[in-house]
Amino acid sequence: MTVAALAGVLALGVVAQTPLQVKGDRFELRGKPFQILSGEVEYARIPRADWADRLRKVHAMGLNTITVYVFWNLHEPKPGVFDFSGQNDVAAFLRAAQAEGLYVVLRPGPYVCAEWDLGGYPAWLLKDHTMVLRSMQPQYLAAVRTWMMRLGKELSPLQASRGGPIIAVQVENEYGSFQVPDDGGAYMRTMEQMVRDAGFGESLLYTADGPEELPKGSLPDLPAGIDFGTGDAAQGIAVFKKYRPNAPVYVAEYWDGWFDHWGSKHEVTDAAKQEAELRDVIAKGYSISLYMIHGGTSFGWMNGANWDRNKYEPDVSSYDYDAPIDEAGRLRPKYYAMRKIIAEATHVTPPAVPELVPMMTLPEMRLTETRPLWEKLPKAIEAEAPLAMEDVDQAYGYMLYRTRLKSDVRGAVLHISELHSYARVYLDGELAGVIDRRLGETDLPLTAHAGQRLDLLVENTGRINFSVKLRGERAGILGDVVLGGVTLHGWQMVPLPLEEPPVDGYSAKTCSGPCFYRGTFTVSSPGDTFLNTERLGKGVVWVNGHLLGRFWNVGPMGSLYVPGVWLHAGSNAVTVFDLNGGAAEIRGDDHPTYLQPVAESTAADR
Repeated sequence: MTVAALAGVLALGVVAQTPLQVKGDRFELRGKPFQILSGEVEYARIPRADWADRLRKVHAMGLNTITVYVFWNLHEPKPGVFDFSGQNDVAAFLRAAQAEGLYVVLRPGPYVCAEWDLGGYPAWLLKDHTMVLRSMQPQYLAAVRTWMMRLGKELSPLQASRGGPIIAVQVENEYGSFQVPDDGGAYMRTMEQMVRDAGFGESLLYTADGPEELPKGSLPDLPAGIDFGTGDAAQGIAVFKKYRPNAPVYVAEYWDGWFDHWGSKHEVTDAAKQEAELRDVIAKGYSISLYMIHGGTSFGWMNGANWDRNKYEPDVSSYDYDAPIDEAGRLRPKYYAMRKIIAEATHVTPPAVPELVPMMTLPEMRLTETRPLWEKLPKAIEAEAPLAMEDVDQAYGYMLYRTRLKSDVRGAVLHISELHSYARVYLDGELAGVIDRRLGETDLPLTAHAGQRLDLLVENTGRINFSVKLRGERAGILGDVVLGGVTLHGWQMVPLPLEEPPVDGYSAKTCSGPCFYRGTFTVSSPGDTFLNTERLGKGVVWVNGHLLGRFWNVGPMGSLYVPGVWLHAGSNAVTVFDLNGGAAEIRGDDHPTYLQPVAESTAADR
């Protein structure tokens, strides 16, 4: 134990021995050999009423542990304002895992990646334009410390040393993959000390990264896990063994699926290869965590975005991940195959598989109550230059940027150099075009007249959650707007976070352009279903006040998962916000729908 580590333990007033320890090339739990057989499952992506069901299915596959990310942005939505209630009661989720007979590997961040908006960082951090995320900057470290200390009060009592389920805690997350100069371990040491100061020193602390990134992201006196995907097991473990030849092999993330981006193909992975690699890893006595065992849904605005080969790639709301347990909690063939592999390798009979409840199909419904977005807009904020969402204390949703043109332009170029991330451009309420960061667009040809109202309706389609690029991921318009070479001034900004839909102002009138559509549907007995969104354009859906997520006709996702626990017998309310307008028609299916992705050459018109 390092001097810093010992000091952290002594600060607690006790010298507690961690129940899970490294003994040579294996783990021991309370003095007995222990093989971590885990699956990643996240409380935020599962309705609270379904937590027990999903945990039971995890256990029934033969796993003994779950791995859990904690999402800072959910729990501290405003500086110093914390929320661990209801859906955010992560402590209750961990207790439910323990009640099911599962241990917990906790991943408290502060950065988690997870295809989650800004990698789990709260957007308000970026209101400070000098903020440098994942750095040794004092104001960043102060914010992290406040968060970690508060999380420690919530979860440190649930460590196995105190009778709880937590046996291990990760220090930061894949820092070796972060594209910054090697600092000699200073940042990771600081994160380790914060984890200890938060009270988690009674658990086994570890780091995790890709095999090649281990030298930069690990700490020499902490065990290291490795992360890799289907087909990379042999090579990844070989690299790890060269770096840590006498250490236990812990595959901290085995990617048994993958996630979808808007406008790209739906990902389906090689189940047979995954089953073969899982069999080999377990048979050799190595520990492993399946990422994901159940992905669930990035409800609301919480999807993140990737940055790959200088291209912005926003993720869809579904986090099905082609996991053994699908988005709706149904069991794929690979679930049963992996269950058999685990039982044969461990000689332990798993609990019985819970009975599956059939999915529900809803009849087609027309949403006849309409309300244009332009009616009863919230009060505007005025500034000479555009402000980012964070500048006006907004995290998610839309922002309307409005100005009056002072001169005529014909065939001029409207240029937005820093658009995050999607804009519909209107002249006097008429759609003039689209600028989409996803397609690398910054310009739109425009002909307009002096006195016309220029509206830029900007959506945060998901902040980047991976790579150093996340440091600049403020949302909205981050720089100047230039038309025909002239910078436009005198802006009104209307925040539209759309945490919930408008409750009044609806009528039976035909609505065009960005509109809200409202209606009801009736069920006699609630059940899980999918809302088919094939006839819709781009927007979001609420059911009984729950924001399900986004739809977009560029594919590949053509439906939204509706948990049955969010429905009730009798009448249920549904509201659609669609940028395209037109008649809103949806139906409920007993299966997800996937669309053929739209080619990039035509996607900007969608």
